Amino acid sequence: MPLHVEHKQLVVPGELLAEGDYLPGDNTYMASGKIYSQRVGLAEVKGKKVSVVALKGPYIPKVGDLVIGQVVGITLGGWLVDINSPYTAILSVPDAIGKPFSPELGPLAKILSIGDTIIAKVIAFDRTRDPSLTIKGRGLGKMEGDVVVDLAPTKIPRLIGRKGSMITMIKKLTGCEIVVGQNGKVLIRGRNPKMVELVIGAIRMVEEQAHIPGLTDRIRAYIEQGKQG
Repeated sequence: MPLHVEHKQLVVPGELLAEGDYLPGDNTYMASGKIYSQRVGLAEVKGKKVSVVALKGPYIPKVGDLVIGQVVGITLGGWLVDINSPYTAILSVPDAIGKPFSPELGPLAKILSIGDTIIAKVIAFDRTRDPSLTIKGRGLGKMEGDVVVDLAPTKIPRLIGRKGSMITMIKKLTGCEIVVGQNGKVLIRGRNPKMVELVIGAIRMVEEQAHIPGLTDRIRAYIEQGKQG
C-alpha cells in the first residue's frame, strides 16, 4: 500500500500521509486504516513508521533531555528553573551538589542565584508533576559568559541533523563549541567573535528555512563565505 509523502516533505493538518502497513508516529492519527498529519511540519519516514516533526509547538520535557534553563526561584530545598516549557522544572539540592540540604550550606543563593543560567539534564517527568533536573555530570552546571540563542524546540532536530551531521559540520567549520538544549536553547562558546556570529547566523537559517530542501549545503556555503569576508 502506498506512502503518500516523501521524507522531510512539508505537510499540513489532515493531509494523508500513508495507508496500509505503515504505523502512526508523533503528531499523526489513524482513521480507517489511513494515517493523517495532526500538525504543520515535516514528514518523517523511518521504516514503516510515519511521523511529523512539528514546525511550531512548546517544549515538552522527556527524561534524558539536555536542557538550558534559567533559575527563576529559590525554595527551601532547591531551585525553580525556567526551561522554556509549560512546566517549571525543579532542581533539588542533592541533584545540584550531590548531598542533602542542611543549614550548614547557608543561603542557597550562594550556590545558584535567580537569573543564573544552567545546563541540566531531565531526570524525572510524567506530566503529573513538574520535571526534575540534575546538574551533576560532565558538561552540566552553571554557565559563565556563554552566548545563548533561542530556536523553536520543534526545529532542534533539524539543527542537529541526521546522526548529528548538521551540528557537527557547523562546529568543524567555525571551531566553536555548541551545546544544543532540547528545549530550544543553544549555547555557543568561541574565542573568535566572528565565528560566534556565523554560528548565530546558521541557527537563524535553520529557524527560517528548516522546511526547505538543501539547507545543509546553504549553511556550509554561508559559513565558508563568511570566513573569507
